[in-house]
Amino acid sequence: MPSRNKEQEAEVLAWIEAVLGEKLPPGNYEDILRDGVILCNLINKLAPGSVKKIQTKGTNFQLMENIQRFQAAIKNYGVPQEEIFQTADLFERRNIPQVTLCLYALGRITQKHNWTGPSLGPKMADENKRTFSEEQLRASEGHLNLQMGYNKGASQAGHGGFGNTRHM
Repeated sequence: MPSRNKEQEAEVLAWIEAVLGEKLPPGNYEDILRDGVILCNLINKLAPGSVKKIQTKGTNFQLMENIQRFQAAIKNYGVPQEEIFQTADLFERRNIPQVTLCLYALGRITQKHNWTGPSLGPKMADENKRTFSEEQLRASEGHLNLQMGYNKGASQAGHGGFGNTRHM
């Protein structure tokens, strides 16, 4: 498990505050996000109506449902499945760095949706599509490919196999 990065966590919380337009309650990073209410409000701000029902109070199971609703909403928003944390990663504090990674991924994906609000993380690369003519593609066929290096006829013919010494 990667170690936690307090600077990234602070950056994520600052981004969430900026997107929501309200101050987050004081406390530890994982405690602020644990019940999923802030996460649901965040995705509803980025994509209105993504999470229909948010439980503000209730049993642990009901609060974990908030996290599951958030996860489903961000998957629909475009965050890749492999970057989405598991519910227990946050609720049981098993893998907080994965939660941070997921929120960075969400911040990155907002750029695809023409989000004009605050951004998180690096700017996504633009597509740089290249087209080549048939003549340009065929021009490389006559070249000797020296990418592997030129061995002047040397081979491993007398080597004898893996693990053996070379007999000279």
